[in-house]
Amino acid sequence: MTALEKATGDVVFKFEPFVLHVLCQELQDAQLLHSVAIDSGFRNSGITVGKGGKITVAVRSTHCLEVPLSHKGRLMVSEEYIEFLVHVANQKMEENI
Repeated sequence: MTALEKATGDVVFKFEPFVLHVLCQELQDAQLLHSVAIDSGFRNSGITVGKGGKITVAVRSTHCLEVPLSHKGRLMVSEEYIEFLVHVANQKMEENI
């Protein structure tokens, strides 16, 4: 809270979800991994094929959180709300695990 109160610009509380990149030799392997990821709840997962034929599966969850806390140095939320956000982010971290 002390650092937040001293901020002069915009401050955003941000939680980034789990991301795993897997390089696959065959497209079939990538499709199988993608299906398993989607079925496991990682709905933002996808397959990319690079120019050189490199096949990558990105396994991503949807557990993101991004909330503005201050604008131009002015705190826009209460300390109680920040404590709530920390609790929510910690729950999301547990879901990642």
